[in-house]
Amino acid sequence: MRFMIIVKSCPEFEAEVTPEAPEELMAEMAAYHAELARAGVLLDGSGLHPSRTGWRIHYNASGSTVVDGPFAEAKELIAGYTLIQVRSREEAMEWSRRFPNPAGRGKEAVIELRQLIELDEFPPSDALQQMKALDGLARA
Repeated sequence: MRFMIIVKSCPEFEAEVTPEAPEELMAEMAAYHAELARAGVLLDGSGLHPSRTGWRIHYNASGSTVVDGPFAEAKELIAGYTLIQVRSREEAMEWSRRFPNPAGRGKEAVIELRQLIELDEFPPSDALQQMKALDGLARA
């Protein structure tokens, strides 16, 4: 089972000009991710630049349009993620409870966990077989 630990953004993260984090927080994050790696459950993890450097593609009946950032409502944005592979929802919960506060000790912050949909959850089809072949290439 793969889970994404999603670090929700905040106004401070969105205001950053360059990636910054107190040394203590970087050390906590490094130690936590090293522990995930030693346990064999870490797949990936990274922070994201503020939304002003990104864009969204909006789709509708007449096609799609590009909308450049920044985007309002920082609390609805993602500031980073950690991707883990574990045996159960309970194991994912254990790891998530140990995630360091991404804003720093004593500050308000939110992380969200979401389970990834695995290709085996979809009904069989030719398109699914194509996706599985691509998934195998991506993980190689």
